[in-house]
Amino acid sequence: MEEHVYPAERALDREDDDALDLVQGLQRRARDAGLWAPHMPPEAGGTGEGFLYYACVNEEIGRCAWAQLVFGCQAPDAGNAEILHLFGTREQQDRFLRPLVAGETRSFFAMTEPDVSGSDPTLLQTKAVRDDSSWVLDGHKWFSSGADGAGFAIVFAITDPDAEPHRRGTMLLVPADTPGVEVVKPINVMGHAGRGWNTHCEVRFTGVRVPLDATLGEPGDAFLLAQKRLGPGRIHHVMRWLGQMQRAFELMCAYANERVAFGGPLGEKQTVQNWIADSAAEIQACRLLTMAAAQKIDEGSEARVEVSLLKFYAAKALNDVIDRAIQVHGARGLTDETPLARMALQARAGRIYDGPDEVHRMVVARRILKSFAAGDGWSFS
Repeated sequence: MEEHVYPAERALDREDDDALDLVQGLQRRARDAGLWAPHMPPEAGGTGEGFLYYACVNEEIGRCAWAQLVFGCQAPDAGNAEILHLFGTREQQDRFLRPLVAGETRSFFAMTEPDVSGSDPTLLQTKAVRDDSSWVLDGHKWFSSGADGAGFAIVFAITDPDAEPHRRGTMLLVPADTPGVEVVKPINVMGHAGRGWNTHCEVRFTGVRVPLDATLGEPGDAFLLAQKRLGPGRIHHVMRWLGQMQRAFELMCAYANERVAFGGPLGEKQTVQNWIADSAAEIQACRLLTMAAAQKIDEGSEARVEVSLLKFYAAKALNDVIDRAIQVHGARGLTDETPLARMALQARAGRIYDGPDEVHRMVVARRILKSFAAGDGWSFS
């Protein structure tokens, strides 16, 4: 990170052709260092050693958003690779997973739709109808991250509208060059459209025909696969946020010591001291919550409550720490002289994607109350 990634950060932010060439060179260095695809196990082409290992790696690489791409563990490809590894057939893994983990292609995950609430997937309207040996897919998606230039999509489609709500959907593997697939445009998010991997796109599927063996898992398994994908994806986000928080914290503390106003360094002002103390506590709480959840996943235990609790708590901490760091920097914090402004732009979305804070709070509260109703109480140990 110190030798290769940080010095390239400003050039990567330009997102031009030179930036693409620079990314590819950095990716080669990551491979040579034996650090490629740390989210995947060696048998799937990665260098990972489990969730706890990946959490520790992400404390470092999460400090720069571009590092995900440099080390081959960027969203949404990381989550897509995981469910292909878990549920893909041998043929699907050869065709889609192997080149995805190798960095030879990118992918996108098409679930969210503009006409229904993203926090309630039982309302999804994209449909796939069986026609002899094919699925015929029609629908309108948006916030399909990384769709610009991707090689294939994993699409959440309703295939049995008469089934009970959580058995209506099926995941389909759709090559991006299939007739009827249209990446309409990248959506401007807080004034930024991005390019390639760094996009959130509107996508239409019109009469898209794929073979029945494009089904990922079994028909009706879309909700199950979505949870298997989004659960680890949520903790992946928080792992990266740890790096973002710590980098913002370091910038805040360094500037508080050097910037003088009203007779002394900013660090001597009680308000700034409170911000530093609160940030240190929140970062450490997020670290310990993350490591505990990662360890539980590594042990094979269900960690849905832990992941939901961690996701909404860390999203707020991330925004608060970055905001305090910007405030300490004053107007400088709003410029591109530090990475803080770009970090703030990305952090705000963290309270919405992969489930808004309010939904995760609801999940945690319901599980706890259900445990109490059963007479089991709740254990924090």
